[in-house]
Amino acid sequence: MPRHGELKIITGTANPALAEAICNHLGMTLSPTLVSTFSDGEIRVEVGDNVRGDDVFVVQPTCAPVNHNLMELCLMLDALKRASVGRVTAVVPYYGYARQDRKVVPRVPISAKLVADFITIAGVSRLLTVDLHAGQIQGFFNIPVDNLYAAEVLLDYMKSIEGDVVVVSPDAGGTERARAYAKRLGAELAIIDKRRDTPNKAQAMRVIGEVKDKVAIVLDDMIDTAGTMVEAGRVLKENGAKEVYACATHPVLSGPAIERLKKSCFKEIIVTDTIPLKEEAVKCGKFKVISVASLIAKAIHNIHTESSVSVLFSRIK
Repeated sequence: MPRHGELKIITGTANPALAEAICNHLGMTLSPTLVSTFSDGEIRVEVGDNVRGDDVFVVQPTCAPVNHNLMELCLMLDALKRASVGRVTAVVPYYGYARQDRKVVPRVPISAKLVADFITIAGVSRLLTVDLHAGQIQGFFNIPVDNLYAAEVLLDYMKSIEGDVVVVSPDAGGTERARAYAKRLGAELAIIDKRRDTPNKAQAMRVIGEVKDKVAIVLDDMIDTAGTMVEAGRVLKENGAKEVYACATHPVLSGPAIERLKKSCFKEIIVTDTIPLKEEAVKCGKFKVISVASLIAKAIHNIHTESSVSVLFSRIK
């Protein structure tokens, strides 16, 4: 039996559709929460249900507008803490600031650590997230962190892609992830040798591995400005790939990303709903959205019932 009180789920404005889908999988309804903005930009939060002693999960990815959604999350956590909640888990499918996880030049912050401190001080008991950009961010928290892997749902769809498949990492840093997917798919592995001169600007150089006459799936944890993805697709086509797909967990899609992807050689761009897909991307017609709601719902159920969450992890080295 759960040690904590009644299971309840609330959400902010970042991704209410995902929260609703999670509730549908759990056979429950969202608890009412008022989240609005005053005329001066301050955020107002009011939890509608009595949560005293309850086990509450707050679904709120810190996607764009990142700072607004992060503040919403912290205010909801604080409201629950002051309402004598039994336990509160922050469900952050996309963890903003994750790429700023270390000092790469002098006199810069480690923003991912500071965000972890914000969330912890706000009153969270544990964190549930999906495909952290850097796994070591778990160590920035002094509370339990469950990092789920979207491979659990993405692989089911990728198995339906016909042809001689090769999984491609767009850079050396993503090789471990690409190797895990390739192993599960029974596919070959290739790597793009990439050079990055400035942030958000990448130039692919050459392909390590055989892609000629194969169906290439370029795999990454997120698509931000899409420079890396589009360049990888171009190089794969130049090296004789028959078809090229893009696959990423988090569709950040900032700046020129959607326009670049519209003009790209990708047959399809496979993403999840950790971040709501922008309307312009929906109209593009190239995107296939795979929901992580069932995966997160299973994790919430297991956390609430004090069952193992690690059984949901899908990472094979």
